[in-house]
Amino acid sequence: MLAIYIRSLVLVCFAVLAMRLMGKRQVGQLQPFELVVAIMIADLASTPMESLDIPLWRGIIPLAATITLHQLFTLLSLKSQRMRAFFSGTPTVVIHRGKIDAKALERLCFNLNDLLEELRTGGILSPTDVGTAIMETSGKLSVFPRSDRRPLTPHDMGLKTHYEGIPLTLVMDGKVEHSNLPLCGKDEGWLLSQLKKLGYPDVRKVLLCYLDTDGQMTVHGFGEKPPARGSALKPEEVSWECAGPLRSCLLYTSDAADE
Repeated sequence: MLAIYIRSLVLVCFAVLAMRLMGKRQVGQLQPFELVVAIMIADLASTPMESLDIPLWRGIIPLAATITLHQLFTLLSLKSQRMRAFFSGTPTVVIHRGKIDAKALERLCFNLNDLLEELRTGGILSPTDVGTAIMETSGKLSVFPRSDRRPLTPHDMGLKTHYEGIPLTLVMDGKVEHSNLPLCGKDEGWLLSQLKKLGYPDVRKVLLCYLDTDGQMTVHGFGEKPPARGSALKPEEVSWECAGPLRSCLLYTSDAADE
């Protein structure tokens, strides 16, 4: 039993490493060759777990070969437009100016019921309201309404808006994010004083605290107390930029992101 446990632990860790090397994608966003690789990784990792008669290396070596092949495909796709089209396909327009392209749907094996369902999911009831709909290589339908059916925006009204970026997390689960404080040019003493002003003298009672790019601080407590919000910085004092790995910034996501 101990041998099976150890073998399973090693293979699972190796499989997780392999999936991490594939990049950050949801399962529904995998390209065809990436989906094939993911299925192969799962199958190759499970076989040596089931039988002690199969040497561990007979599971690890095929996994390593699969990862290497995937990295090669990825490199070729990055360097060559033709290889990218070969491995991933190309986007296809299925609706143009409100007219459905039946031949495109047939080539994609995508029926009308699926198309209408995707439109309804995007809040569009009639295909005639669509300016352009594109079937992406990931299988997702990108829908762009006609210009006269789009919601009114500040740009349409000639209004100027200020920059709105990703909030900066300062406290999570009662713990101060010390690495983030220098990004806004402040220290822990300043943070504690701001929390006290908003009714949270004890940082351990703070579930989440973040700073918006307009200088507003929002604090969520562990209890049923409503979120507290107040001005902490002047807009001109906001200087952080969220680029690269977004570990420092607050991401409003579902389970889509890996990190």
